[in-house]
Amino acid sequence: MKFKKLGYEVKRQVVSKEIASLCAEYLLLKRNTARYLYNEHYILPVTKFYGTWHDGQVPGTWAHYGDILMEILLRDLKPKMEEWTGLKLLETYSYTRIYRGGDELIKHRDRSECKISTTLNLGGDLWPIFLEPNIKINLQPGDMLIYKGDKLSHWRKPFKGNTCVQVFLHYIKNTLKNKKNHLDGRPALALPKFFPVKTWQK
Repeated sequence: MKFKKLGYEVKRQVVSKEIASLCAEYLLLKRNTARYLYNEHYILPVTKFYGTWHDGQVPGTWAHYGDILMEILLRDLKPKMEEWTGLKLLETYSYTRIYRGGDELIKHRDRSECKISTTLNLGGDLWPIFLEPNIKINLQPGDMLIYKGDKLSHWRKPFKGNTCVQVFLHYIKNTLKNKKNHLDGRPALALPKFFPVKTWQK
């Protein structure tokens, strides 16, 4: 199994081009809706239900933690992820970005909740991702890269296209120790990162 040997593997057409295109159009429309609502002061810029332009890694680019549709992908692709990695997994969270021309993803490793990471191309202009030492990977819409996010450094060089829609789906091993990090500590899918658990339990 390539993933176990190398720490990464590319899977082609994990979702159909039609589903990828639908997801991309949905996210583009959601971003545009967010921009309108912010500009017209219907919601505050700190509101994250419609995404944010305050992403720490790529400032100024729209990003979304835990979008409902992306969380469905996270959940529904878990059986395939377990098959491809040979591991029993727990979902942690999904994270979406719509990259713009000139964006760059600096070389980094992910946090511990992203031990088994994926990036799924949903549409737009092609933009390769690099894994250490200098492995270049091109993904077409519907293709997905699986990689050990906390072990393999990864990055993207400055983007020469106009738009690239990507969703990251993150998992961890299903162990007793990791149970507390299931869903990134949230009580359910599609909730914000810092959802008050006690309120939910009431």
